[in-house]
Amino acid sequence: MIEWRDEGVVLSLRKHGETSVIVEVFTEDHGRHAGVVRGGISRKMSPHLQPGGQVAVTWKARLEDHLGSFTFEPLKSRAHVLSDPLALSGMTAMTAMLAFLLPEREAHAYLYAESLALFDRVGTDPMWPLAYLHWEVSLLEELGFGLDLSSCAVTGSPDDLIYVSPKTGRAVSRQGAGDWADRLLPLPQCLLGQSSLDFTEIGQGLTTTGHFLAKIIAELSDRPLPAARNRFLDRLAKKAAQEAPPF
Repeated sequence: MIEWRDEGVVLSLRKHGETSVIVEVFTEDHGRHAGVVRGGISRKMSPHLQPGGQVAVTWKARLEDHLGSFTFEPLKSRAHVLSDPLALSGMTAMTAMLAFLLPEREAHAYLYAESLALFDRVGTDPMWPLAYLHWEVSLLEELGFGLDLSSCAVTGSPDDLIYVSPKTGRAVSRQGAGDWADRLLPLPQCLLGQSSLDFTEIGQGLTTTGHFLAKIIAELSDRPLPAARNRFLDRLAKKAAQEAPPF
């Protein structure tokens, strides 16, 4: 019998048989990992197995490549997001993206730490939507496609950077863009380390990160990005419209 213990965040669950569920958890040492939770649909257990919840898990299986089973101890529910539609959509987008993009059973310790910090900020820190944007940048880096926003790909200058090349992920300045400006992706200032909570800019930044995330996926399959991310972007767009001045 093989056994290990770890902590992690619940990403997804689906029914398995009459009373059990298959749960996916993103853990620090074992990455995205699935297992069966016996009796997981019960009223006692199901509230603690919601996506975004923090749990301590023990995984057991007869062989390493078996699905195995989880026993778990709830650590943090993060149920406060249920009363905040934007926060709920953001947390749902996070869990969906991790479940969709991360290879199974491969540790990503840095991304795990950054994800855990963001899960704790969603719905409690007003700046969390900006942190989510930078989390997607980290997700790209973890998947092997880091953006280079330090200087213009054409002129080499670090000044007046307002675009990103859709092919290389490198920044492009206003001068360097020239006649190609309409073919480039937006580079809002919040992607360059500015701390302003501008929902319109955050949406522009997510358009850019989404382009490269979709590009990575296209190399692996013909599936689109999770619908949960699109719903989050829709919520952000509505928030931006509400925050816009009436003139």
